[in-house]
Amino acid sequence: MSAAGARRTLAEVEAAEVACALAGDGLWIDVGAATIRTRSDSRPFATQLRSVYGQFPYVDRADWADLHVDVRRPVGYRRWIKPQVVFHCDGQRPFDPFPAGAPLPLYEWGCNWLIGRRLNDLLLLHAGALERDGLALLLPALPGSGKSTLTAALSQRGWRLLSDEFGAFDPARAEFRAILKPVALKNQSIGVIRQFTPEAVLGPAFPNTRKGTVAHLAPQPEAVARRHVGARPGAIILPRWEAGSATRLEPIAEHVAFPALAFNAFNYALLGAAGFQAAVRLVRACPAWQLVYSDLEDALVAIDGAWAQVIERRPAATV
Repeated sequence: MSAAGARRTLAEVEAAEVACALAGDGLWIDVGAATIRTRSDSRPFATQLRSVYGQFPYVDRADWADLHVDVRRPVGYRRWIKPQVVFHCDGQRPFDPFPAGAPLPLYEWGCNWLIGRRLNDLLLLHAGALERDGLALLLPALPGSGKSTLTAALSQRGWRLLSDEFGAFDPARAEFRAILKPVALKNQSIGVIRQFTPEAVLGPAFPNTRKGTVAHLAPQPEAVARRHVGARPGAIILPRWEAGSATRLEPIAEHVAFPALAFNAFNYALLGAAGFQAAVRLVRACPAWQLVYSDLEDALVAIDGAWAQVIERRPAATV
């Protein structure tokens, strides 16, 4: 870490300096459970990265990174005709190129893909994860369920964001760890969060991706500052957004919660018995509910009510 890097965040560093670091040895972005060495020769990427990682420390020299990522312009005619950017890791190009103006969504998807394949000391549940009162709230769900929208809303209302994508459970520590990256909002969710929290820090919107229009919500400064602070298992809520529905929050049994965690995990099968044991420990320690909602404010009120029950039973909870 440079001497200046110890005192500054990315937001406090000029975009030109960020671009210079990215084009050289790179930036080391510490997201909690992993550090990503990031390099790029894309000028737009420097500005886009600052917009959503602005509260993260500016580190342009370090001894270790878990992941090594390059977002580069291709050589040849593609630098000039319909310019593109390409995601590189370990000498491989696992994805198709993106338009040159959209390096950030390529970087985010690529890093998430790598994390889901590499961090196998953790059980990586496909879930939003937040912390309050030292306990983790998990929101496991399939795409289109409103998970990211609900995670984003909670992160703006007093809950500390751990991750939008990964419920990263560390069996050795019996706690969830942060994999703190921007929340990826898609299509109508972008406007919903802008209206819900006008002061939220959102990066640029990228239309015409494979998932429609995408924008990224920057984590709160407190979440960045505490990204190395874990959270013990607290509760599981399975969210499902339904247009026009009344808010319903109903308890579910352990045998219903278990597959929602285990079978949506990135590395459950890879971990074998250890993954099974970790998932069993979680469903036995955490009360679980199914949440159906259409109104964010009502959903947050319902979650607060359930959380009061979690706090009441906390002394008895063990993992």
